[in-house]
Parts: sequence; C-alpha cells; structure tokens
Amino acid sequence: MSTIRVVWGSASAPTAMASYDAALAEAGIENYNLVSVSSVIPAETPVEAVGTAPDLGPAGERLTVVEARATAAGPGRVSAALAWNQSVDDGPGLFYETAGETDREDVERRVREGLAAGQDLRDWEFTEPGVAVESHQADPGQYTSAVVLAVYGESDPIL
Repeated sequence: MSTIRVVWGSASAPTAMASYDAALAEAGIENYNLVSVSSVIPAETPVEAVGTAPDLGPAGERLTVVEARATAAGPGRVSAALAWNQSVDDGPGLFYETAGETDREDVERRVREGLAAGQDLRDWEFTEPGVAVESHQADPGQYTSAVVLAVYGESDPIL
C-alpha cells in the first residue's frame, strides 16, 4: 500500500506565483503537476508527516494532493493547516484543510473544528488527529505563500 505524506513549506518572492512555487520547493514538490482531491483517506493507507517530500518520480508527472494554501501581498501573514485522522482498525480517514491571512493559532483552531465536523458526519470511530501548520510573514513589496499538502503515493505520467 502506498503512503500519504504530509509536507509543508513557505516562502516570499516578488510575485504571488513565484512565492507559491518557492513554497512548493520548500515542501519538495515543485516539479510536479498537482491534482487536488477532496479529503478521504483510503482504508489501510498510512499517513506520515515528513515535512519535505522525497523523490516521488520524474519531473512533470501528476501528483495527487489535498492542499491547504494561502498567498498574500506583504506586509502580512499567511497560514495554512491540514488535519487528519483515520478510523480505528486501518479503516478510512479524513483530511481537512484551511488557510488564510491569519496566524497559526487561528488556522489550527479552524482546521480542528472542521475535522471534528467531518467526523460527526460519519459513523466511524476515529484515532487521535494529526495536524500540520505552516505560517509565514511577508515583507512589504513581497508576496508570501504557506502550503501544507497531503501527497498520495508517488507521481504518475500525465500523458
């Protein structure tokens, strides 16, 4: 079974896209085409918080992710958070994400509340949640991005 890796990064740059690309580079996934999915963890799939992704395949391939992302012009702070937990006995699980122009504490509180609401919708018994938060302050005249992503397995050819 493939592993889902939770990665994160933040960076500032002269444009919004450049700061996003640099944040993805800090997370180790700047060379992939990201395809977002909603938030369900397949049964019997381990989730590991690793910070920076290992080599997941050739550049240009498709990478399936759940993404929390915030970008803003400086001065200002952006934060992104991803929370997850799985049902007991290797059952399925959930990811919840949130991001914004706010501080670490606010996005962590909001992502925990969202995860709890998602749990209430399901008739599963859950393990303790994991949470990853990334936050970054932008200088005036710069853009800043913060990302936290759950990366499903390795890359796949896009063509």
